[in-house]
Amino acid sequence: MKASKTYLKGKSVFVVSAIVIAVTSLTVYFTGIHYQRSVNDNLLISLSIIAIVLFVFITYGLFKGIGLVNNFPKFKKFKSGEMIDLPVGKNSVSSVDVGDGIEGLLFSIVSWILLTIAFVIFLVFLEAVLWLSIFVILAMLYWVFFRALKLVFSKAKITQGHFFKSIAFALGYTLLYTGWIFAIVFIAEQLG
Repeated sequence: MKASKTYLKGKSVFVVSAIVIAVTSLTVYFTGIHYQRSVNDNLLISLSIIAIVLFVFITYGLFKGIGLVNNFPKFKKFKSGEMIDLPVGKNSVSSVDVGDGIEGLLFSIVSWILLTIAFVIFLVFLEAVLWLSIFVILAMLYWVFFRALKLVFSKAKITQGHFFKSIAFALGYTLLYTGWIFAIVFIAEQLG
């Protein structure tokens, strides 16, 4: 009797990978402070550790025949193209001329309070846009990450139970997925 195929949830793999990358980078950075390593050295060490972990994970997954299931939520209610309609033109802001007396003082205080409130509302709106941007970037990274691992684990039919085939495919995909980052670091080091 054949065992059922093991499936990993894409969201879980993404979260665990993000935690591993963050912990690895922080560990290398904080240990690098004591050894006076440069930022490039720290980056290369972090990338090497991440590449080794990715290689081991892919090798194990291919050898065991693991599949990947997408459990990331769908965002079908999002409508693109909606913008805030603000009146823009040369007469959109009127000029107010007040005297120097008590009316001018009161008007200045009230306008200062109103502009402060408007600025706080603008900052809250800006924060919402920032968080939305971070969310969209993470969703895009998740999709790329999920599609990449889904492509890798689609070869599990060929490599399941074959250790050397699993190593060969894992080495190829690890070089493909991390090699370009090493190349960028190397080029930046040579140019800088």
